[in-house]
Amino acid sequence: MEHYLMIAHDGQHEIIVEKSRFICHVKRVYTDQEAVEFIKKIKKDHWNATHNCSAYQIGDFNEIQRSNDDGEPSGTAGIPMLEVLRKQNLKNCAVVVTRYFGGVKLGAGGLIRTYGKSVSETIKTLGLVERKTMKTMFINTDYNLLGTLQNRLEGSNYLLSQVHYTDKISLEVLIDIDSEEQFTSWIVDITHGKATIVAGEVSFKEIPYQP
Repeated sequence: MEHYLMIAHDGQHEIIVEKSRFICHVKRVYTDQEAVEFIKKIKKDHWNATHNCSAYQIGDFNEIQRSNDDGEPSGTAGIPMLEVLRKQNLKNCAVVVTRYFGGVKLGAGGLIRTYGKSVSETIKTLGLVERKTMKTMFINTDYNLLGTLQNRLEGSNYLLSQVHYTDKISLEVLIDIDSEEQFTSWIVDITHGKATIVAGEVSFKEIPYQP
């Protein structure tokens, strides 16, 4: 796969609905066992909670998908949580929503909406990254071109990763793997041929994702 979405980092987020606390915990996981251990840990940490419902999907093509209602009415917690992961097509992600009952029953529809909302809001709060195959390009040139290059790169589809300062400057730029020729020509035009452009490695990189 050339690109896919993941959560930016592990974390948690809480919402309160009809006096019940819903704490959603999210973690990157890469194996079934990692997901199981994560769920066990949350259940141990919140042993006195009313429910610890869970869902996860793992694999390049989401080959592993699991959900658990943990005592909530069948289909009202785990499946809605998993559906959020499916709709956003998140890879290698596990979620556990811990509920501390506040005394007001939500009904099946209310539970489905709330468990889905808990996961959605948490993902939005933590943010997403796009993990994609990219090529690193090095631009070596004089200091007087640094400002121009930074400004032009900022408004482009290319991503300035790092700037190295020695007797000259060297900019590391991440580009799509099929745009090397176009990028090289663009840099030559900007610098009027006063830059050396060197192709680096191809690898997976994580970049901020805006839906």
